[in-house]
Amino acid sequence: MALVGMEWIIDAAECDEGALRDRDRLRSLLDRIVKDLDLHPAAPAQWRSFPGPGGVTGLLLLTESHLAVHTFPEYRLATFNLYCCRERPEWPWADELVRNLGAGHVNVRRITRGCAEADVALPEQGAARRER
Repeated sequence: MALVGMEWIIDAAECDEGALRDRDRLRSLLDRIVKDLDLHPAAPAQWRSFPGPGGVTGLLLLTESHLAVHTFPEYRLATFNLYCCRERPEWPWADELVRNLGAGHVNVRRITRGCAEADVALPEQGAARRER
């Protein structure tokens, strides 16, 4: 398999509803992730706060790829996605999300991204192969 990146998918449940609506707190958290993992923003982060009981979405384009956060205060849930085209060290997602968002449960999944070599058969389900 040709390794083309690493992706982290993080779900933080049972979070503090106020923290999930706090754009400044979320901005600081993304800034810390960027600093700690030596990531490089390619443009300023884009933020959207949703009205009423809605949450916040933040998206940061990186030279390595992207970092995103989506919060759902009505479900006390925050989701994060970090995709990097180069290997990065592990980051203490669970500890940091407990500390910064009051998360009661954090699920971190790390996925190696890549594409199978041309002579390797892809699984039937969920995959397509272009005929040559």
